[in-house]
Amino acid sequence: MVTSHLHVLPPEDPAPPTATMPLSNARRWFSHDEEPGFHPHIPVFVAQSAYRRAVEHAASDLEREVGGTLVGNWSIDAESRQQFILVEAALPARFTRQGSLYLTFTQDSLVDLLYEMDEHYPGKQIVGWYHTHPGMGIFLSPYDTWLHRHFFPEPWQVALVIEPHSATGGFFIRQPDGVLDPDRYFGFYELDGNSGQSIVRWNNLQQESEAAKKKGVDLHE
Repeated sequence: MVTSHLHVLPPEDPAPPTATMPLSNARRWFSHDEEPGFHPHIPVFVAQSAYRRAVEHAASDLEREVGGTLVGNWSIDAESRQQFILVEAALPARFTRQGSLYLTFTQDSLVDLLYEMDEHYPGKQIVGWYHTHPGMGIFLSPYDTWLHRHFFPEPWQVALVIEPHSATGGFFIRQPDGVLDPDRYFGFYELDGNSGQSIVRWNNLQQESEAAKKKGVDLHE
């Protein structure tokens, strides 16, 4: 679990800046929960470098929970007016206290994370957080939900849960009415940097064509 030592300031601007949604070099991954009527209100785009860093951190301790923050931008597409977030980096939290069922961010953890953002990601935002559930599955515990509501209160901030033993993961994203379902998670758009190759290896996600064929529906409806 995470203590109240973690404080995340809300963004200064009430509205996101305009940008172009990077669909041209993105690969969509779906979770089994995604179906007509249950789609992410805020699409999540994840740079391969951020995905790789989060996965590496998750695998660094298979017995105890680890976690950190997701850094990037919250924007609105110039043409569609659809809000979206871009995760450019996953910053592992150091100086934590951790166990098989809890993760505690200390004040030193927060200071270290903010220092790294100032040094390497000036002008970027904390768009969410991530943590692991070794051997437990993909869900948000009651305390995870409480923490997300109090310390990541913006409608566009997300929570990523990774289960390193089964190589699974998923994003928890608020619906337009602000509801966050702790048991249903979403996939994301993988930004391959024009390489044309995917590095996503989570067993619970399917690429867009595979997911649509299996469900026999238009997943964008």
